Amino acid sequence: MPITENFTSTHSEDWEINFLQCNPNGYLRQTELCNLLQLTAGAHSEIGGMSFTDMQVHDQAWVLSRMRVEIDEMPKWRDVVTVKTWIMDLQGSRSVRALEMWMNGKKIIGAITYWAVFNTKLRKPEALALPHEHFEKYPNRMPTKASFVKIDLNRDTVLAGERKVVLSDLDIVFHVNNVKYLEWCLDAIDYRPLLKQQLQSFDMNFLRELKLEDSVTLNKGREDKTEFFTVVKEGKPCFALELNWK
Repeated sequence: MPITENFTSTHSEDWEINFLQCNPNGYLRQTELCNLLQLTAGAHSEIGGMSFTDMQVHDQAWVLSRMRVEIDEMPKWRDVVTVKTWIMDLQGSRSVRALEMWMNGKKIIGAITYWAVFNTKLRKPEALALPHEHFEKYPNRMPTKASFVKIDLNRDTVLAGERKVVLSDLDIVFHVNNVKYLEWCLDAIDYRPLLKQQLQSFDMNFLRELKLEDSVTLNKGREDKTEFFTVVKEGKPCFALELNWK
């Protein structure tokens, strides 16, 4: 698709939180928060001529590599929020995108994301084939207090569960959707601190793709106020998560 007339290098979308997106306490699920952030990023790519459809001309797609989310307050059912986004850096096969969620004139959530260009036929990273010079980059405009991290995979964990990838886990790139990994892990924790809004931030690392009928183990551990998870296939970690509690 061509670059639209209303394209700008910073973009925002308004969202009204509906009850299907909420936990039993009426507050937005963390998985749905990630969906709203990614939908906003996708909308910005769409008007800027870098959508999934545009990239598929070259057999390419954006895939998420790392993500950090910092939470001051979660919105609840019927709240209207504004998600703002901009690109901090884009070089070769990698891009860093910033996102913020605002409500009633106040920033309530910040997120920094690290994306890779993925060849959907060769199943490997490669340089972006589309022009992006029309996107102004904002390398010093940080949406979070800390950047994304490389999660330590060498800590002691215990088995938290096993699962096989099913159709509902897959996205349009035909691998497990990144939000599904978060969902698997949150289903394996004590839900009470989550419903009490005690989750302060979380980091996610996406290491290897998972496909239909892959069998994996879910492993978890804890050190002080940090809870961590890995999703492992045949001895190799595919995903890592850190939950940082108040």
